[in-house]
Amino acid sequence: MILEKERQLIVEYGKKLLENNLTTGTGGNLSILNRDQNLLAISPSGVDYYQITKEDIVILDLEKNIIEGNNKPSSELAMHLTVYKNRKDINSVVHTHSIFATSVACLNIDLPPVHYMIAVAGDKVPCADYASFGTDKLAQNAVESLGKKYKAVLLSNHGLLSCGKDISEAFNIAEEIEYVAEVYLRTKAVGDPVIISSEEMNKMETAFKNYGQ
Repeated sequence: MILEKERQLIVEYGKKLLENNLTTGTGGNLSILNRDQNLLAISPSGVDYYQITKEDIVILDLEKNIIEGNNKPSSELAMHLTVYKNRKDINSVVHTHSIFATSVACLNIDLPPVHYMIAVAGDKVPCADYASFGTDKLAQNAVESLGKKYKAVLLSNHGLLSCGKDISEAFNIAEEIEYVAEVYLRTKAVGDPVIISSEEMNKMETAFKNYGQ
């Protein structure tokens, strides 16, 4: 079995998407890129996360050729591949439909630094222009908004895409951005939240580069 470790991680983190309220039903998707082999492991399209097994994970090369697997890959395959081709520091992508991040995305605005934890992804979370799901246009819009700096992007009227050096980081960023989005919307309901200055966010971004073990 090719990329057995990556397959198992996708199975485990797919369940965590539901357990942590980051998506519903079969929404969202996850992938891991093995750069040594230039092969991608991605969740299958439209399969219940609690039913997915290692054998269900689809393995492809970077030209979309299926190397192993009988299922259709996620409908957002183009978005995952475009991220990997444009960001050599990224080895995992997590796409969610979490309620608060998606709510901000439906406002078609960037998520500002209302809380310092946004620094896991950058000094803000930019919002990409709308395009239909599964299209090359959506993939391009997402990558343009990510640029070379950010590790998360809101997809207008759709959801959130987060990425990292591994699936643990990508998933953690999705969780933290959902938290910041909730804080932002709740404070907006009361008044105008105080946004952290760019100078302070520069400090936070530097601090997070050395955060953890």
